[in-house]
Amino acid sequence: MNSTERVKNTILGKDTDRQPIYGWVKENLADELAGEYGSVSAFEDKYEFDAAHIFGGPWSFDSDTFDKIRSEHDELSPDVLLDYNIFASPENDADYENVKREIAHHKERDRFCYVQTPGLFEHFNTVFGIEDHLMYTALYPEELGELYRRQAEWTLRFADKCLAFGADMIHISDDWGSQKDMLFSPSTWHEIIYPNMKTIVDHVHSKGAFASLHSDGCIAKVLDGVRDIGFDVVHPWQENAGMPLEMYIENYSSDFAIMGGICVQSAIGILPRNELEKEIRRVFSLLKGKRWICCTSHFVQKHCSIEDLGFAYDLIYKLARE
Repeated sequence: MNSTERVKNTILGKDTDRQPIYGWVKENLADELAGEYGSVSAFEDKYEFDAAHIFGGPWSFDSDTFDKIRSEHDELSPDVLLDYNIFASPENDADYENVKREIAHHKERDRFCYVQTPGLFEHFNTVFGIEDHLMYTALYPEELGELYRRQAEWTLRFADKCLAFGADMIHISDDWGSQKDMLFSPSTWHEIIYPNMKTIVDHVHSKGAFASLHSDGCIAKVLDGVRDIGFDVVHPWQENAGMPLEMYIENYSSDFAIMGGICVQSAIGILPRNELEKEIRRVFSLLKGKRWICCTSHFVQKHCSIEDLGFAYDLIYKLARE
């Protein structure tokens, strides 16, 4: 069984030869990994990573249009943006060179490849700022819903490109949670996020591919909706934000897989090694054999030493094969 088959079977709840493993290690530790292992790729190969998280492709917003809007308006509120075509074309193959190169590299190793694309709420935070955006969910819900619909239409075209280049899954990053609750009301989520997310996920499924969600924080109040949208994978299922693994096992393990389990906020790079080992063993004791891709909850942070990272993955490598 190769890595792509292993991950696909895990997502689908089918038998595998071992637990698939991965980790978001490159973003903050590329130089350190290169110094210790020769390259990030060498680290990934050493621990036989089963998946690859790929970034790249075109940015959805057109910067020239935003420059024009800013010159004509004091405030970039949702009603203003609706009067402009703010989206860049996702059709230029040259914009996907990095995506194609990364997929080719990882497919040589038979890895399961997923490509990240902006979500809806999180993406428009880059336009409005999160504080104004939260205010606009109350002041301009219909206008935001239309902007999200247009973003979803862009994402369909982006997804088609990435899938044509060999991606196995489209990974939608859309943070909705804080450490204790949703950032906005569940009713707002159901009204303007749910239908547009479902459009994307249904389209990806129609192409024979998987769709995954990344959302930090506590999203417990909309998990039934996440299930109904049809997401195949949820990342990171953040235990330290009020979402215990038992909640997943008891209520959602028949609906979707989860990726995560190794927390960058409370475990790896934080705990002394004896406590880190206990934590990793605890997670494996709960999730091994289930629809779980062992992964970090987010990018491993800069303060994590290479020695501690290696210690964690030595243990993860061992436990995945026991």
